[in-house]
Amino acid sequence: MLLQSKTRIMLKILVCAQLLMLTTDLCAEEEIDPDLQIHGFIAQGIVKADGSNFVNDDGELSIELTEVGLNGSYQLTSSVRLTGQVTYLEGGNRYNDGIRIDYALLDWSVYHTDNWQINLYAGRFKNYHWLYSGTRNVPFTRPSIILPQSMYHDGFRDTALGGNGGDLKISYSSDTSGNFDFNLSSGAIPLSKAQTQLVFSELALGRLKHLDGLQTSLYWQPAFSSWRFGLAFLDTSFEYVAAEEGDIFLDATLKLQHSTVNALYEGEKWEFAVEAFQGRINLKGFYLDSYHQEKPGQGYYAQFRYKIENSLTLLARYEKYYADKEDKNGQNLQQTTGGLVPSYFGYQHDITLGFSYDIAEAFRLQFEYHNFEGVARLTPVAAPNVALNNSKHWNLWAIQLMYWF
Repeated sequence: MLLQSKTRIMLKILVCAQLLMLTTDLCAEEEIDPDLQIHGFIAQGIVKADGSNFVNDDGELSIELTEVGLNGSYQLTSSVRLTGQVTYLEGGNRYNDGIRIDYALLDWSVYHTDNWQINLYAGRFKNYHWLYSGTRNVPFTRPSIILPQSMYHDGFRDTALGGNGGDLKISYSSDTSGNFDFNLSSGAIPLSKAQTQLVFSELALGRLKHLDGLQTSLYWQPAFSSWRFGLAFLDTSFEYVAAEEGDIFLDATLKLQHSTVNALYEGEKWEFAVEAFQGRINLKGFYLDSYHQEKPGQGYYAQFRYKIENSLTLLARYEKYYADKEDKNGQNLQQTTGGLVPSYFGYQHDITLGFSYDIAEAFRLQFEYHNFEGVARLTPVAAPNVALNNSKHWNLWAIQLMYWF
C-alpha cells in the first residue's frame, strides 16, 4: 500500500511538472492573440479523516486531494465571449474522480450603460447564486480546502456547480442605492452511473437523471459599504430509473427546494461570512412503490477570516446541519429504522480552524482541521454506511499546496 502511494505521488509530480512546462507556451499564445485568455491551476495535498468514510473506507492518510484545471476565454466580438473550464479531480469518497467540464458557455453582453449591465449566458453555465458556488471549483479562490458541507455538499458537487441551459444576470449600480445583482438560471446536467452510486450506494444499478433546475438570487451591496447581502432560491427535480434486472431499488422521483440567506463583510483585515438555508426533500418510490417521505432540512455556518499580513490569513468556522429540522437529535430516525441507523446520522456539525500562507507569487499552502459531530452529509446518502461510520465524533485534517497561472 505504501509503495503504491509513493508511485502515485511520483506520477502526480511528473504530470504537474509537465503542466508547469506548458505554462510558458500558453502565456506566449495569449500574447500572440490579445483576445485569448488562458489560465489554470494545480493543487495537490494530503488528507486524513478519523472515524468516518468521508475520504476513504480505511481512515488512512490519503493523497486523493488533487485538483488540476485549465480555463480560457476568447472574445469573439465586442459583446460576445466564449469561455470554459476543464478540471481533473481526485477526492476519494467526496466526489467522483476524473475529468469533467465545469462550464462551457457563450457570454453575451446584451446591454451596458454607466448604471446597468445585462448578460445572457448559454451552454453549461456556472452557479453564482451562493457565496462560494461560483468559485468552489478553483482552489485558491475558496476560503478553505473543504467548504461548509451544510451548503456545499461534496456529494452533489457537479450538479450544484451549474447546468446545461441558460442564465440571465442583471446588475445595477448607483452611488445612492448601491449595487444590485439579479440572477435567474435554468438547466440540468447529465449524471453518470458513478455519480448515481455516490448518492445511492453501489447497490443502485439504475441511473439518476437530473430533470430540471431553476435558481434565482438577488444580492445587494449598500453604497460605499463593505457588506453584501443575498437571497437565493433553488427548485430542482431528479428521477431514478431502476435497472431492469438485479436492482434492489425501484423507480423514484426526487424533488429538492432550497431557500438561502447570506451576508458577507470584507474589510481590510477582517472577513465575515454567514449563510443559512431551509430546504425540503420530497422522495417518492425508491424503497417501495408506496414510499413517500418529505423532510425539511436546515443548516447554517458562520465564518471568520483574519489577515495577519498580506501572505498569512487565519480561518475559523462554526457550522450546523440537520437532515430533518423536526428531528434535530436524530432520535426519530433511529426509532423508525429499528435502531439500524444511529441518531447521529440525522445531523452533522463542524468546527474548523485553519490558515493559508502565500509562499511566493502564485504559490499558496493551505491547512485546516475539522472537528465533526454527526455524519448526515457523508456519502452514500440514501444507504448510510453504518459499519464504516460508527463514530459520533470524528476529526479531519488536510493540507494542500496550490499553484496558479
